Amino acid sequence: MFDAIDPKTEDLKGKLTAFMAAHVYPNEKQLLDEGRAEGRWTHTPLMRDLQAKARAQGLWNLFYNHGPEGQGLSNYQYTHLCVVLGRSLAAPEIFNCNAPDVGNMEILATYGTDAQKARWLKPLLAGDIRSCFAMTEPAVASSDATNIETRIERDGDDYIVSGRKWWTTGAMAEACKVAIVMGKSDSAAPRHQQQSMILIPMDAPGVRVERPLSVYGFQHPPLGHAEVVFEGVRVPAGNVLLGDGRGFEIAQGRLGPGRIHHCMRFIGLAERAIEEMCARAQDRAAFGSQLAAMGGVRQVIGQCRTELEAARLMTLKAAWAMDRHGNKAARDEIAMAKIFVPTVTGQIIDRAIQIHGGAGLSEDFFLAMAFAETRFLRIGDGPDEVHREALARAELKRATARTEELST
Repeated sequence: MFDAIDPKTEDLKGKLTAFMAAHVYPNEKQLLDEGRAEGRWTHTPLMRDLQAKARAQGLWNLFYNHGPEGQGLSNYQYTHLCVVLGRSLAAPEIFNCNAPDVGNMEILATYGTDAQKARWLKPLLAGDIRSCFAMTEPAVASSDATNIETRIERDGDDYIVSGRKWWTTGAMAEACKVAIVMGKSDSAAPRHQQQSMILIPMDAPGVRVERPLSVYGFQHPPLGHAEVVFEGVRVPAGNVLLGDGRGFEIAQGRLGPGRIHHCMRFIGLAERAIEEMCARAQDRAAFGSQLAAMGGVRQVIGQCRTELEAARLMTLKAAWAMDRHGNKAARDEIAMAKIFVPTVTGQIIDRAIQIHGGAGLSEDFFLAMAFAETRFLRIGDGPDEVHREALARAELKRATARTEELST
């Protein structure tokens, strides 16, 4: 069913693999250093230097297919590259392919006005600024986006935004200059037309980044996850995206590709975990035997490979379906990948930690931080339970249709 990798993608994959070996892995610990006392939320000269090198080699905006600023790749093509850059949590930002900026650039490219693109999309594509996406709220179950309580109220030629958000990835960064905020603009409208999305400069009066949030102790500088308060923030009406009441529609359009991008990267992360697991098992001995010679360890390695290949094929199928049938038609494939891939990746990393023993729990290896990231994504972009529910509804609908067809 799947196409072979085309020459262009194969060439980019080779360059990306070489770049990772030469520049990313040797600098990974420094790039991901959680303990920087000063300038935690500032991008280091090392990151900026590597970004310049990546851009010079044409390894920039690899995801972007809306214009000449990217490589014009399909989802299926990008999957093969994302698997490589996903091997390190430090890599996506080096190539300007990091969340949430990728999703925000997709929103601006698809739904933004010319003025919005000039002000925000252009510098994001250039890597001059960062952005955040403010949707989740601490006071309500935000897995149901219709619950959100942040207010977006019209006042003449402006809107006034008030509310509290959290898990706003990227908001801690000094380079974060704009937030895409989802809020309720019309409580009397139909349920899925009550929400709007609006662009808010992070330096606007009333915007307050209250605190960083950690995932199992990791705060992920320089981007971070933040709790952000919007206190009577006034912005021009021209900052609304697509129009009043279109927020839910935009969210659905953004989250589908974002979910599959995470899955693509996790394939690479799990692949690296298996490699490290095998290396550790061959290097260590216990109770008179090499770990790799122990049946229990070999069973674990075999199971990891089996699960990873299932996850890889599921992700490729979702990307393939998105290219051929569109994101909406591929929603079931995206949902299945979103459920399966982070869970499997987390299990593989957890087994790698176990084989590493106490070392696997430390920051001497990439495994602990990788585990925290994969566990986070079982909730981020919608918890697994929401996607299972949507899949069940679709499956039951098909079953009803089959029954009706057979009865006629």
